[in-house]
Amino acid sequence: MNDFNWLDIVVIILYFIGIIGYGLWLSNKVKNSDGYFRGERKFSWWIMMGQAFGTGTHAENFVAQTGASFHLGFAAIWYQWKNMIITPFYWLIAPWYRRSERTTVGEIVEDRYGDKMGLFYSVFAILFFVFAQGVMLKGGGKVIAIATGNLISVNSVILAMTFAFVIYSFFGGMVASAYANFIQALMIIVLSFLLIPTGLSAVGGFEGMRASLPKEFFNLFSDKLGIGTFTILMLALNGIIGITAQPHMISMCATGNTERAGRIGQTYGSFVKRFVTIGWALTGLIVAALLVQNGQSLDDPELAFGYATRVLLLPGLTGLMVASVLAANMSSASNFMVNTGALFTQNIYKKYINKKAEDKQLLWMGRISGVVLTMLGVLFALYIENVLQGFLFIETIAAFMGIMVFGGNLWKRANRYGAISSIIISFSTYYYLNFLNTGKWQIVYKWEPDTFGWAMLIGFITFFVVSLISKPEEQERIDKYFDNLNRLSDAKTIGADGKKPLAKNFGKDLILLDFMGWFKKERWENFGYRYREDWVGFVLAWIFVLFLVFIAWLIVQL
Repeated sequence: MNDFNWLDIVVIILYFIGIIGYGLWLSNKVKNSDGYFRGERKFSWWIMMGQAFGTGTHAENFVAQTGASFHLGFAAIWYQWKNMIITPFYWLIAPWYRRSERTTVGEIVEDRYGDKMGLFYSVFAILFFVFAQGVMLKGGGKVIAIATGNLISVNSVILAMTFAFVIYSFFGGMVASAYANFIQALMIIVLSFLLIPTGLSAVGGFEGMRASLPKEFFNLFSDKLGIGTFTILMLALNGIIGITAQPHMISMCATGNTERAGRIGQTYGSFVKRFVTIGWALTGLIVAALLVQNGQSLDDPELAFGYATRVLLLPGLTGLMVASVLAANMSSASNFMVNTGALFTQNIYKKYINKKAEDKQLLWMGRISGVVLTMLGVLFALYIENVLQGFLFIETIAAFMGIMVFGGNLWKRANRYGAISSIIISFSTYYYLNFLNTGKWQIVYKWEPDTFGWAMLIGFITFFVVSLISKPEEQERIDKYFDNLNRLSDAKTIGADGKKPLAKNFGKDLILLDFMGWFKKERWENFGYRYREDWVGFVLAWIFVLFLVFIAWLIVQL
């Protein structure tokens, strides 16, 4: 077992100095509030990919995945791969956010359902960021504490990470966050595979690993482990509905210099995460075999990644691994901090506190509120214990909110009454069923597919029924909302009517938009050309899905 030494500390210090300095240097590009919150929508596709991957990948991801695979076998990869089968849909929904021409998802909800629903969503979104940051910080703390032989405590790690990303995010906003994310994304890829060569050597290769572990640990699918078809489908439903309501979707999909940059970034940045997940799952099997061979055990499966880091890496490389874990957390936390500030500033401060605020005031309010709300995330980090369940919890609450966002774009008749009713009923059902199963009330429950499935089903039924029997939204506002989504956001010219051109004339109409309209004859006219950007990209994304599943299948056959 390698001790954490001076060389590792030097590597970590250099990382902190480098990333903070880089972020502060980029802060010179921020001239106004739009630059701080959206980077003035000038990011290229490769920056968007790095941002999607970096923001979507946190320490709790590989902590939870390695721990789950260590405990349950390779099939546990579907806890992370739940979004694999819905990743192609990212190509279809990404333009929703750019065409909205808004700074926050809260403003989109306001456009669709009115002021009060926009405020309601904004409060949820701020709480989402608080919970998400807490889970990320706890996950990183767990890994780094054990990787350093508890030389650094979990709480110390949390404070150090917070200090670093707050400094460069406070001044650089989305510009610093996006570019730093790209650099940190490269570090995350390194950490995902760094342990595998030495790990395989230590356990005697795949042959030694198979001899040490149960046969079912090498299955790609397993009903026996509770990760069967139904569970995967429920996790996928959780993912596709939930992601539409996640409050950082504007930065993920709408800050690119073109609509396609947003599509490529969100879709293929996510595919990079699906690929590196294979490395996390394989690392879990390696740790399981190593402990069996050494006659050892771990009290907490989520310590598996940190254990492997400490046991398998040479001095200096351990420091690089710790720096990469820090990168994974700081890239996400930085993005979340900027988005939290944007939500509070645009949807609460500007609308209810200071309606006449100048741009400079908005810029500073975004910075200050982002820092203050991030501190609440630190407090949640001290509360949460199980990282995997915390990760699933924040995605589940987003899924219940996603009923109104996802459903509101697929169905024009949806209204605020159906939206709020679906949220109340789905949350109530979820917590009531969990109470019946456990006999106690708590904030974070262990995620169960049947409980989640019932809550979503009842929530969607409520959404449709209440919308149908209650007063519809103002027609003028709904027409304006959907007209915006039917037009190219990156068009270079404006028509004689003062509007951007219709997307259908350029092969870029959106298939999922107003899905109920598919029952009308005009939706099928010139289908092949009208939706060309959607269906071609969708098919190509499915080819990537099959490719990645094939790679995973090959690995478990070795």
